[in-house]
Amino acid sequence: MRPRVLTTAAQLRAALAEQLAAAGPGPVSLGLVPTMGALHEGHAALARAARTENDVVVATIFVNPLQFGDPLDLDRYPRTLEADLEILGGYGVDLVFVPSRQEMYPGGEPLVRLSAGRLGARFEGEFRPGHFDGMLTVVAKLLHLAWPAADAAYRAYFGQKDAQQLALIRRMVRDLSFTADIRAVPTVRSAEGLALSSRNRFLTAQEADAALVLSRALRLLAERAVRCEPLDLESAVALVESQPLVQLEYFEVVDPDTLEPLAFNCRETPFSGEALALIAARVGSVRLIDNQPLLADPAGT
Repeated sequence: MRPRVLTTAAQLRAALAEQLAAAGPGPVSLGLVPTMGALHEGHAALARAARTENDVVVATIFVNPLQFGDPLDLDRYPRTLEADLEILGGYGVDLVFVPSRQEMYPGGEPLVRLSAGRLGARFEGEFRPGHFDGMLTVVAKLLHLAWPAADAAYRAYFGQKDAQQLALIRRMVRDLSFTADIRAVPTVRSAEGLALSSRNRFLTAQEADAALVLSRALRLLAERAVRCEPLDLESAVALVESQPLVQLEYFEVVDPDTLEPLAFNCRETPFSGEALALIAARVGSVRLIDNQPLLADPAGT
C-alpha cells in the first residue's frame, strides 16, 4: 500500500494529528525514520523496526544540502522517490514527508546551525568538514517538525552503520533535553558481508569484491575481542592495505560513547569490556565507511 506523501510542515502536522487520534484511545506511539532517499535493505530494516514498535510510522526523504561539502557530490546523490515510496509502503510506513529545500530552509540555508563540537571533529568530521553540523541541524529540525502530542511516545530510528552519526545524535538529544527515544538498528549487510550503502551502486563488480576486505578486517577484531585476546589492530590494518584497490583513510578502536581511541586495548593487552571499531576507505572513486561493536566474553561462550 502506497504511503501518504506530504510536502509541507503544515500537512505533516495535520496528518500526524489525524493518524495518532485514530490510533487511540489510550497511549499511542510515533516512530520517525529520517532518510535521504535512495533506499535499500538497511533503510527497510529501520522501517520494519519502527513498524513493529509503534502505532504510527512516518519516514522522511530529504537530501540535505548542509551535509555536502562538494556541490557535485550533492548533485550526484541518487534520487529514486517512486522506488523509495514502494519500499516504505511495503514495510507499513503510514506517512512520508518529502519537503523541498525551500520548505526546510525558507530564505536559503540557515544562519543558525547546531555544532557537532569535538565529537564531530575527528574521523568522518576530519574528512567531511561541516558534515555533522549539517546532519545535526536537519535531524533536530525533523524531530521538531514530527513531534507528536505530549501524551504520545516518540521514537526515532537510525542505523548502526553510521556509528559516529548515531553517537552524535544521542549526544544532541541528551545535551539539548530532547525527549525522543533514539533507537539504533543493526547494520544490514550483503550475503558476502559488505555493509549496505546508497553509494554501493557506484562500485564496479571488481571494486565491490575488493571492498569486502573492510568487513573481513572488522570481523577479525570482533573474533579476537570475544575471546579476550589482544586486538592487534596493526595486523587488521595490514589486511586492508594488502588490497590494492582499497585506500585506507582510518581504522581505529574507540569508546562507543565518547569515540576516544582505546590504544591500550589494541596491542599486547588482552581485550576486555566493550569498544567500537571504525573504518573508512576509498574503493576506486567510492568512499565507504563501516564499523563493528566489540564485546569481550570472559566466559568464552
